[in-house]
Amino acid sequence: MAEKVPEKVLVVDDEPSLVELVTYNLKRAGYETVTAGDGEEALQVAERENPDLVVLDLMLPKLDGFEVCKALRQVSAVPIVMLTARTDEVDRVVGLELGADDYVLKPFSPRELVARVKAILRRAALDRQTAGGAPERGATAAGGRSIAAGPLLIDPDKHRATVAGQALPLTYTEFKILWTLASSPGRVFERDALLTRVWGEDFFGDARTVDVHVRHLRQKLQEGGAEGEFIETVRGVGYRFRE
Repeated sequence: MAEKVPEKVLVVDDEPSLVELVTYNLKRAGYETVTAGDGEEALQVAERENPDLVVLDLMLPKLDGFEVCKALRQVSAVPIVMLTARTDEVDRVVGLELGADDYVLKPFSPRELVARVKAILRRAALDRQTAGGAPERGATAAGGRSIAAGPLLIDPDKHRATVAGQALPLTYTEFKILWTLASSPGRVFERDALLTRVWGEDFFGDARTVDVHVRHLRQKLQEGGAEGEFIETVRGVGYRFRE
């Protein structure tokens, strides 16, 4: 039996001691690591190494974390965990809107960061491997069953959504939300239920994270030419996919 290739994590931070701490703990958890010390180097390493996940500091030389996240999202759906010393919620919201999948506030516990990385990569692995039914904490659809709603086609095998044949630039998390809602049209998902389905039970964030990703998802659907409101808000409860 072939030996399993360890998943690769790119750690981007300009503090050598923090990079050393993070990479040490990720390696202990079984991950391969590559590093970058500024924003420009981060993009170069990401293109060369094709990591499975990026741990990205917000405050970086040359290009900050926002710019790096935005640039990565133009070419890749790789999961991104942002590190930020800022306590301002606006910064976290902006990071999520640019396509980050999660964030960790400094100072943080290495165990917490590794737990977040594990949770995201586990969901990504389940998306590639799991078959059967509506998604449960990372599962995709069975047998390549796609969902069609007007011009919108959601293909779980390719992890891609298209409008009239044109692919939407969805992040990993945005696709997960869209697939979860579309798999049960008409069903209302509370925000906490979506957090569990999409992010997993060990996610540390709050329900407002869902609102940010749904807003970004709606914008991409509209910009992609999907007319009408596919994702409806149920005030005070959550969201549902239009029947």
